[in-house]
Amino acid sequence: MRKSPEYLSDPGQVYDVAIVGAGPTGSSLALAAVKAGLSVALIDGRPAVGSAPLKRDTRNFAIVRGSWRLLTRLGVTETLTTDAEPLLGLEAEDGSGHILGAPAALFGTDDLDATDDEIPLGYMVQAEPLQAALDAAVNAKAASEGLAVMRPTRFAGYTVEGETAIVSLEDDTPIRTRLLVGCDGVNSPVRAAAGIGTEGRDYGKSVFAANVKLSHPHGGIARQLFMPEGPFATLPLPGDRANLAWYLKRGAAEVLAECSTEEQEAELNARFADFAGEMKIDGPVLAYPLKLIIAQDMVGSRVALVGDAARRINPLAGQGLNLGFKDVAALAEVMADMVRAGLDPGSAIALERYSRWRRWDATITALGMDAIDRVFSNGNPLLKAGRSLALMAADRLGGVRSALTKQASADQPGLPELMR
Repeated sequence: MRKSPEYLSDPGQVYDVAIVGAGPTGSSLALAAVKAGLSVALIDGRPAVGSAPLKRDTRNFAIVRGSWRLLTRLGVTETLTTDAEPLLGLEAEDGSGHILGAPAALFGTDDLDATDDEIPLGYMVQAEPLQAALDAAVNAKAASEGLAVMRPTRFAGYTVEGETAIVSLEDDTPIRTRLLVGCDGVNSPVRAAAGIGTEGRDYGKSVFAANVKLSHPHGGIARQLFMPEGPFATLPLPGDRANLAWYLKRGAAEVLAECSTEEQEAELNARFADFAGEMKIDGPVLAYPLKLIIAQDMVGSRVALVGDAARRINPLAGQGLNLGFKDVAALAEVMADMVRAGLDPGSAIALERYSRWRRWDATITALGMDAIDRVFSNGNPLLKAGRSLALMAADRLGGVRSALTKQASADQPGLPELMR
């Protein structure tokens, strides 16, 4: 493999942290670690920056208030503002039909404490502009602040020798680091190399996802209609467009994704025009299986897992990437505290602190999304009555609504410094 100048590395260097994966979590962790004064190696398996991607990334992310603060402090959001849609409210409606009608609850920015930064609940951001902003920030740091970007290459394995991990890349290049971090996705090679297993369940459902043009303004409101087969959600995008996610039985979403655009629009509007207005497909569609996957441990010997490498949760309320950003902020703070104290950022003490800080919140969120799916995707009369009463209470009780909104927007106490 021919190495570009940015891929050259001093074989004698011992990095404070080596990060596998340069997606949103890996790139933001690299920036946060450099900001804290740590030495960083970022291992990026993508083709060289500037080359044409093998496949367009059509995903959209809900970046909530706390995560937006993190990205702002890392110098990323300035270029994102023109591509972002403010998220001003979250509405949940029970569409299964019963004697209480169609109870709904609306959570808005007014349910959060007033702050000087004037950030709403969050912003909807397309995946490609987000990654481009992160890449630009990483490249700027690599040019001037000692961040070693190793691209394109992939993680091949690692061994622990005393107080360092020896990381092997696909071309046999060795990297010495005090801490190895897997930001490498749900099928994490780092997690597998560390011998960390997973647990979870297959929902037996798939999600049909697409961007659509709406027939009326969305007002910055993300809306979810809970049906017996699963929720139908529309998330606001610029220009009165929306990103929709429709939960269907396994196979049905895949069949719909293979239909013509006219057939897809006819099915969507026949079912949901009363809820969302008339919709027109705007771009490619996709379908993906819905699974819950949680790593049995977030850490191993000289190893930490971040984001999808640590868990893949039900995408209700768009919490997946935001949990990853919480991991980033917490791990960066733990590493910085250790280095400032002259201690080892990859030690068992540091890793235990990170795991203790993040595992409870992430697990509760994952199980909470799982519970919502079970309760709302259900025709049981007792559950229907109970969830309707819960929605009515959340809508009418300001304290309950405020607590739920703070949790969903990462604006609650106990967050890492970069998100406060």
